Amino acid sequence: MGATATTAPGATPTPATPTAPTPTAATAPEPAPGTAAPTSSTPTPRQLWTKTRGILLALVVLLAAAIAIAAVRSGAQHGRLDPRSADPYGSRAVAELLADRGVSTRVVTTSEEARAAAGEDTTLLVASPDRLTERQQSRLRAATEDSRGRTVLLAPGTPSVSTLAPGVTVDATPSLDSTLSPRCSLPAAERAGSADVGGRRYDTLAPDAEACYLSDGLPSLLQLPAAEGPGDTVVLGAPDILFNDRLDEQGNASLALQLLGSRPHLVWYLPSLDDASTGDTADRDFFDLIPDGWLWGTLQLTIAAALAALWRARRLGPLVPERLPVAIRASETVEGRARLYRKANARDRAATALRSATRTRIAPLLGVSPAQAHTPETLLPALSTRLRTPGQDLHPLLFGPPPANDAALITLADQLDALEREVRTS
Repeated sequence: MGATATTAPGATPTPATPTAPTPTAATAPEPAPGTAAPTSSTPTPRQLWTKTRGILLALVVLLAAAIAIAAVRSGAQHGRLDPRSADPYGSRAVAELLADRGVSTRVVTTSEEARAAAGEDTTLLVASPDRLTERQQSRLRAATEDSRGRTVLLAPGTPSVSTLAPGVTVDATPSLDSTLSPRCSLPAAERAGSADVGGRRYDTLAPDAEACYLSDGLPSLLQLPAAEGPGDTVVLGAPDILFNDRLDEQGNASLALQLLGSRPHLVWYLPSLDDASTGDTADRDFFDLIPDGWLWGTLQLTIAAALAALWRARRLGPLVPERLPVAIRASETVEGRARLYRKANARDRAATALRSATRTRIAPLLGVSPAQAHTPETLLPALSTRLRTPGQDLHPLLFGPPPANDAALITLADQLDALEREVRTS
């Protein structure tokens, strides 16, 4: 409405200045075509950042970790312990030195080839004993035990040493020093002198075993003679003496040539994925082919996923009032809720809501405290004194069972409304 103008007596009337109408829900400008009208449920950029910053931070950490691991492994040990590799961690240098002394070197990659190559004139070098399965270890031990040749095990751990070298155990603490002195009567060790064999340490109760390169009383090199014949098994705690970049240090070259050059033929066994296609795995199921590390990794990922789900799960908290984009009349809310009750046939909940609201409204009129409004022993005696017709049994009306049908529910609502009007007018 426009403002009205007032004039003093005898003065010229001044036209009223119209005032701009106040924007209401009916006069509010419509949003521009093609644009979505903002609502209270539309997340703001700040809310989006709050919800996603944890995930983004985790992705950044994973990416940084991947880059760091790639950088660390950029100078990885390519061709490690491979007699054909000239890389720093390869073993081509020792193979060529052995060839100069008339020792042939042949590389095999499956346990079947390694078992077939075992013989009296052969030294079998197992580069990674722990990669073999228990069945492969047992069959390899059976093939080399009576071969009358030499078997050299490079840094075997607990999974393999007890099978490939019975009677030998691995100490849990490795040697702190890389270079150790022989301190034994083994001719090869005496001639080589100090060497880089410090690594895993072993212990054995075999009376005829030769223990060399001791660290805190435990050896890093063991020679175990065969029960019969000239064969033996050599357990070496570290492979450093075979690396190309370590061969010219200490007595590494001398020790390596003596341990691997005692027979005219050297079979260099590098366990590989080709072992999975041999007969060793014919009687194994799919889960036996999965390395133990993958099973533990899957378990850890499952636990991490469960913890992440618990962390990000929706939690029920207190109700938060929210400003609606439009005003809704109370009658519409009541009708909507009534339709929901009717659709669900929730007459019991509707009747409970009607009775509870009636008791709450009439209790103050009767002098009953709100805490006692829903107690029949307190409310009903006070109510009977206010009614025009005393002696009525109001317990079924205010505290009775739910109605059996919709007609009974409507009757209940009418009776509660009549009771409340009577209390207010009495």
